[in-house]
Amino acid sequence: MDPQQPELIDPEHLPPRLRWERLFRLLPLPPDPQPTGPGRPGTPPSGLLKGLIYQRLTRLRFLRQLHTQLLENPSLCAAIGQDAYRSPPSLERFSAYLADTPNDELQTIRRQLVADLVRLKVITGATIILDSCPVASWVRENNLKTDLRQRRWDREHRCKGDLDARLGVRIHFPNPNQRRIDYFWGYRNHVTVDADAELGLWEITEPNSVGEVTVALRLLAAVKDELRLPVTAVLGDAEYDAEDILRFIQQQMKADAFIPRNPRSIQDHEGFTRQGDAVICPGSLPMNRKGRMTVHGITYVQYCCPFYYGHKPDLLMCPAAHPKFTSQRGCNYLWRLTDNPRDRIAYNTADFKERYNQRTGIERLFSRLLTVTMEEPTVHGLASIRNHCTIAHIATLLVAKAAAHMGSADRCRFVRTFVPNLLADE
Repeated sequence: MDPQQPELIDPEHLPPRLRWERLFRLLPLPPDPQPTGPGRPGTPPSGLLKGLIYQRLTRLRFLRQLHTQLLENPSLCAAIGQDAYRSPPSLERFSAYLADTPNDELQTIRRQLVADLVRLKVITGATIILDSCPVASWVRENNLKTDLRQRRWDREHRCKGDLDARLGVRIHFPNPNQRRIDYFWGYRNHVTVDADAELGLWEITEPNSVGEVTVALRLLAAVKDELRLPVTAVLGDAEYDAEDILRFIQQQMKADAFIPRNPRSIQDHEGFTRQGDAVICPGSLPMNRKGRMTVHGITYVQYCCPFYYGHKPDLLMCPAAHPKFTSQRGCNYLWRLTDNPRDRIAYNTADFKERYNQRTGIERLFSRLLTVTMEEPTVHGLASIRNHCTIAHIATLLVAKAAAHMGSADRCRFVRTFVPNLLADE
């Protein structure tokens, strides 16, 4: 479809079937398998996928609602490639598609949509953002009205309704200076996002038990090796302040990291001074050099309190009255010898703060994914949840591609308004 060629009929005057067909023509689908052997031909997978995309874009939470819509609107059955004179696919067909379809097949479609948006210059990939959003499972453990007081938040517990779900944490900010922490059973959808287009580049869904740092390396490697975008900056919150991530960004991707320091990674060296190869403690005493130590590939020289190790001064008490003198046998100082990737990040500069503020773009993407009910699945199991989340990303990318083809690239992010105005029945 040529965006420069005028349309013979305005989109708002098209019948609903033609509007949906117009959208689904932009969906890069593999050919359906040909039926083999005797018997009734099965439902083509492309029709099931189109139906699930229709469910996401019309914000139908339950598969039964989708089946009812198709049953009452034969023209929509024709729009998704089904025979309008036959009954639509059953509820079990859609459920089996979500459970049995390999996620790689849907990821191939999602990657092709990203490549199309790169070709249309909607996605540039210069600045990307890392983050994840919670996907709560449809289990009674998440319903606080049920009587599960003893084992509701026991992480060794397994939900009968979803054996793959794991216990996790989600943080809310009801007010600017207020934080609320909730526990839930389910999964997390880990995403890399183009900061300018605010569209997803890569997504992985894992149970809550899988850490964000582990998945972040897989996301960055996929952007680098599969998409091969010209990334110059990577943004993320303090959760991603891990040396493996920072080294990968700086050394493998040749990009700048705009990730604030996690307080857990900052050693308390207040009051200590270094003079040559010696370390002077807050009590103005030279500390005893205990030796080298290597932890997780990082080498330190350890210095200890002279009262407990090595030469003991002719004193009865720590001159600085440091609380660690009695609580943990004096102070310890770790002099790091291994190069620290954080030393190449200018944390408190105006440029760092300005670039880091772009991270809010991923929150707007999560808001659009919430609009298409990604965070409220009604299916169970890791395989179904992964496909559920991937289809939600496919739906948002398909809307962006349709907007770009229509010459309305500025509306590629308007899922809530663009879809009803273009596609909904007037």
